[in-house]
Amino acid sequence: MTADQGEPRAGGAMPPLAPLEMPVQNLRKHVRTAPREGSRGKVFLARLLVFLGTALLTAYGAFEMYGVVHVKSTTYLQWLYIALFAITFGWIALAAVSAIVGMIIVPEAPASEPAEGMPVTRTALVMPVYNEDPSMTAAALRAMAEDLIERGAGGGFEIVVLSDSTNVDAWIRESLVFRRLRDELAGRMPVWYRRRWRNVARKAGNVADFIRNWGSHYDFFLVLDADSVLSAETIVALAGGIAADDRLGLLQSVPMLTGGDTLFARLQQFAGAVYGPIVGRGLAAWSGNDGNFWGHNAIIRTRAFAEAAGLPDLPGRKPIGGPIMSHDFVEAALLRRAGWRVRMAPDLGGSYEASPPSLIDVAKRDRRWAQGNIQHLGVIGARGLRWPNRVHLATGIFSYLSSALWLTLILIGLVLAGQAQFIRPEYFAEEYQLFPDWPRFDAERMLYVLALTAVVLFMPKIVGYLRGLFHAPTRRASGGAIALTFSVILEIVLSALYAPIMMVIQTHQLYDIARGRDSGWVTQRRSTEGDAWREVWSLHQWHMLAGVLLALPLVFINIYLLGWLSPVILGLLLAVPLSWASGRAGIGNALRRMRLLLVESETVPPPILTRRDEIAAAMTELPSDGIAYLAAHPDDAIAHVAFNLPRPPVLPGHPDADLLTAEAKLTDAANREEALGWLTAPERMRIAADARLLEKLAGLAHVERQGWASRADTDA
Repeated sequence: MTADQGEPRAGGAMPPLAPLEMPVQNLRKHVRTAPREGSRGKVFLARLLVFLGTALLTAYGAFEMYGVVHVKSTTYLQWLYIALFAITFGWIALAAVSAIVGMIIVPEAPASEPAEGMPVTRTALVMPVYNEDPSMTAAALRAMAEDLIERGAGGGFEIVVLSDSTNVDAWIRESLVFRRLRDELAGRMPVWYRRRWRNVARKAGNVADFIRNWGSHYDFFLVLDADSVLSAETIVALAGGIAADDRLGLLQSVPMLTGGDTLFARLQQFAGAVYGPIVGRGLAAWSGNDGNFWGHNAIIRTRAFAEAAGLPDLPGRKPIGGPIMSHDFVEAALLRRAGWRVRMAPDLGGSYEASPPSLIDVAKRDRRWAQGNIQHLGVIGARGLRWPNRVHLATGIFSYLSSALWLTLILIGLVLAGQAQFIRPEYFAEEYQLFPDWPRFDAERMLYVLALTAVVLFMPKIVGYLRGLFHAPTRRASGGAIALTFSVILEIVLSALYAPIMMVIQTHQLYDIARGRDSGWVTQRRSTEGDAWREVWSLHQWHMLAGVLLALPLVFINIYLLGWLSPVILGLLLAVPLSWASGRAGIGNALRRMRLLLVESETVPPPILTRRDEIAAAMTELPSDGIAYLAAHPDDAIAHVAFNLPRPPVLPGHPDADLLTAEAKLTDAANREEALGWLTAPERMRIAADARLLEKLAGLAHVERQGWASRADTDA
């Protein structure tokens, strides 16, 4: 067993080992060890309203669509059309009714310990990173630490950075930045850092490795994302909430999107600020103790997570089999299966994250998310799960399947319209029939169904807008009632245009998954200067062609259907300029100056975000070539080696080829520049972990030798 699979590791910049057993869970077997909790009061009422309301609304929508296409008998294709419409309509009906429930039912807030009476606990602020720019991450961690210290709560928290970086330059920059952060917070809050050599099971495996090796140190851990920021007030509230309920395993805040400059980022963060509170409230109201986990900005009871949330690999080959990629929904379901409560705190506030900056960035992220959510098909039937958790898993699956179903619905509608137009109908289907069956496509009723669908689809936005009008903080933050109204109209129009592009993209992603293509693990861009025309054209030219192929037949088939599908067609036809505009900060900033798409973090910047940005602006520039930097800065090279866990030992009979070739190239090179030009990425990684090879590289430039290996050993 390697260290990355659970073997304890010592050294580097981590605390002493404190292993905690984290058994892998069996999805096919489960022995109940805790009594089941039934839903009562507000939760029961919310569930009744949400699911009964969704069922009734879906049945009504399906009945109306049946009336549109039905003559005397209904063909198999028409039945398929009605069935697909009912499924997709039910999907948007669930969101609509949930939003309405979020408006009328205030979810039960978790119990909380008063700040002065909080028990003495130790909580880790866990920050997993993967080939990120560490500057903003370190700035956020320092801002959060200072905020906690100023509140007098710093003694209960420690920062733990868990790196899975595979890029040597990103790794070295992390080492420099987080070592500096440790020095800045010395004596006030501990800062720990660990980089794994093997990325087993990605982020979920990264966190599990931390728990298995150091979990006993901590009562709770607050899991973050690389762009997460939480105020001290929120962190203390989360810690107090989970400490007050000894059966609460996870408490999830609802992060707000912030910091976006591009058009697409500002659209998303405005939607999150105006519609998000209602959606979050509705979800929390009917979830109750069967809440969900979004992977970050949530506090978790370490013992509960170790006991219940060890993820198994799914059977079969990638992309469906293997490690579970979208781990958060599954971990919440497993915690609940073991009897731990999982709650959401939608009204807490003070929890922030960033949005992908462009449509292309969202598409790249969605490729990984699509694969992870489709994997949940292998989890949703697991033994012992509570039905609300199965609903959470189903919504994740359907959030991507719905795109393919909507596209299929459109194509079947085209076929049915073509049949009505070009195929000669059989007026007398029965032998002794006196009156003919006239073919019918009820265009007037179809327009009514279209209007009904639009109302249901936009209901969360409508409810969020109405709340914003009457909720003074939201109204003021959005620039006033008039600015809010125009911003909502702009968001709805642009979202309607972007939606068909994402529909086609996600359908293609599902096709890739069905063909067995794995998504890999791509670092998410947190900011952009805008996507190049070449990249935009390469991705979206086929979407424009699809818009043309969809529009042309409708001109001759059915003008009503053309009007119904006009938002879809227009979005596809404009795919290239829409995508290009999505990543332009100039457009986003122009809208800000016009007081459109404003959010509270812009009009009244939270102090925690202001402090993070100040710290980030004051940071020195980081080196682009990490190995060259370490070769020229011996003290940093020594500290880098001492700051990191040692490389796993080479087993007898299994030499490390990259280590051997790296040393050979250093021996053969006449100067440092030549050696750096020869080294491959894996060879650079080996050198960055080896004091002796770093010294050898520095010696090529005739830098005075300083006994690095012996000094590094002493420091370690």
